[in-house]
Amino acid sequence: MTAIVECVPNFSEGRDQQVLDALRDAITSVPGVKLLDVQADAAHHRSVFTFIGAPEAASEAAFRTMRLARERIDLNKHQGEHPRMGATDVVPFIPVEGVTMDQCVELAKKLGERVGKELEIPVFLYARAATRPERESLPNIRKGQFEGLRDQIGKDGDKTPDFGPNRIHPTAGCTAIGARPFLVAYNIYLDTDDISLAKEIAKAIRTSSGGLSAVQASGFEVGGKAQVSMNLLDIDVTSPARVFAEVSERAAGQGVSVLRSEIVGLLPERAVFDAAARYLKLDDRVESHSVEAKVRASQGPTLDGWIDQLASVEPAPGGGSASALAGALAAALVAMVGRLTSSRKAYAAVAEEFKGITDEAERLRLELRRLVDEDAESYKGVMAAYRLPKDTEQERQKRQDGIDKALLAAAEVPLRTARAAARVVELARRAAEAGNKNAVCDAGVAALLAMSGVNGAVYNVAINVKGLSEPKAGVSVLQDATALERRTLGEAGAAGHAVDGALGNGI
Repeated sequence: MTAIVECVPNFSEGRDQQVLDALRDAITSVPGVKLLDVQADAAHHRSVFTFIGAPEAASEAAFRTMRLARERIDLNKHQGEHPRMGATDVVPFIPVEGVTMDQCVELAKKLGERVGKELEIPVFLYARAATRPERESLPNIRKGQFEGLRDQIGKDGDKTPDFGPNRIHPTAGCTAIGARPFLVAYNIYLDTDDISLAKEIAKAIRTSSGGLSAVQASGFEVGGKAQVSMNLLDIDVTSPARVFAEVSERAAGQGVSVLRSEIVGLLPERAVFDAAARYLKLDDRVESHSVEAKVRASQGPTLDGWIDQLASVEPAPGGGSASALAGALAAALVAMVGRLTSSRKAYAAVAEEFKGITDEAERLRLELRRLVDEDAESYKGVMAAYRLPKDTEQERQKRQDGIDKALLAAAEVPLRTARAAARVVELARRAAEAGNKNAVCDAGVAALLAMSGVNGAVYNVAINVKGLSEPKAGVSVLQDATALERRTLGEAGAAGHAVDGALGNGI
């Protein structure tokens, strides 16, 4: 399973586009990290970036942004509606897939230690990573903000940071780093400029005052309207729909209506589904009726997601699946060259032939795409056989028989990949020789990819046969594969020769 964490750093900058762009670049400079959303607010003078990635990659991206924020943001010159204590105010890690909350806690600790040492910024661990009960709450840590903490850190033992120097950074302040569930930053605007009403409602609904569970709330004046600003710390405990209903009811009691609400950053789909279910008064899960959810489930992982799986510590998908994918990509290129040839008047003489080439390439593309998944599944069968009990002689023999059977089945899959990819090489050769000359390089790339698919598939046949208790049982399979590989090399060479000739390389 792919390991993915979400990171949502908040920066004390919401106005300078150059700084915001630099923060964006710092995040996207880390391979494998995907920036999902940026929210910047001039009134709060704050920005929220949301990105995902593998744990170590996400931590590196967070560190790069914190380093840049230290260089570009001076809290001595910062004024905004939102409370703040650091140039990078808070950095939470959230488990998304294949990662536990405990692992996110360790990630927060490692980043905190690095920030303290390398950036000399005091770091407080908060939420699930907190080392003291009172530090689970971010407002408790941030009380006094930059100006107050500047005088307290180093003098008040309760303000001793978990990492870094026991003094505030003169311009970057201090930072809270932690691990938590999905949090939703949610603001409700009242149709009034009476900020005292917003403050009254905020006090009534926040957890610390005995209100709703897992809710932090404050009242502000933003754009001439009273705003109830909230952090919903656990939407499965208190949802945005529940909060909206509560604030609406309390405001209506004072003769004030809700003007609008806003979500800062991203939120899980289930929060929206919950709101829909409450409004529609459904008695079952609304997401079960979502056509988009069904479509996503039927499509499987995205290409990026599949590549992340390939790069993970999991043994499947592996080289066999990658070989099949190389063949599928090659077949897609051949189909493209086929269409670019059969649809052009200049190639009318070979139009029918290339329509046939296109059809066969499409058939092979689909077959090789299926083999991507089949190869991974066949390896899972091998791993399951290796996990069979082996305490008794009978169990050991049964286990060995199971392993041999699984390995032979696993060897058959890459052999099929090799056969399909070899045929793609032949089609690519013809495409290079007689296809649209403007696409000759595409035909050449197809031949290279397909040949790699053959080579890789043969490797996988060989490794499975080698694992048999009696390798002779797999000799015929391996012989078929290696003979196919030798024959295909000539086809690939001919395709390359045709490309070189078309490009004038003189070979």
